[in-house]
Amino acid sequence: DVLIKEGQRLDFLPIVLRGSIRVYQQSEDREILLYYVRAEETCMMSLSSAYFNNISAAYGMAAEPSEILVFPARLIAEWQLKYPSWNRFIIHTFRSRYEELLNAFGSVAFNPISARVKEYLLKRSKVEGNKKIAASHQTLANELGTTRVVISRVLKQFEQEGMIRQYRGYILLQ
Repeated sequence: DVLIKEGQRLDFLPIVLRGSIRVYQQSEDREILLYYVRAEETCMMSLSSAYFNNISAAYGMAAEPSEILVFPARLIAEWQLKYPSWNRFIIHTFRSRYEELLNAFGSVAFNPISARVKEYLLKRSKVEGNKKIAASHQTLANELGTTRVVISRVLKQFEQEGMIRQYRGYILLQ
């Protein structure tokens, strides 16, 4: 389910209790993953939009069945003054997402697509605790901000090098 759309004005702030939200930007027929919001986290883009009463600069979509706490945006600033732990949570959210976005930008700007695909597959395997990555070529292209054709070419190269095996709907790391 799409929870937040680019251009939407937010009068609420979501906090993920269980599951995850995929935060991404879209332009024409291409997408690029910005980050995932996981349990006990909130979305920096949503926080910024709600706090400053701006429109959302990204989409937020449930990546899996999720439970989300939603509360009115008007409480954000009030709670920052009233609760030091809430203030630390807000600052930590901005800091960690800022670092994550800088790393993503650096990866896109300075790493070849083959390195980005390899890093993505290894990270996802580690997070999921499984060498079987359920993803289509189009899904990988959306996650990495490239085209399906480029992903297909890179995965074919990886398969020829013995790094992976490709199956319909999933990739097996060797």
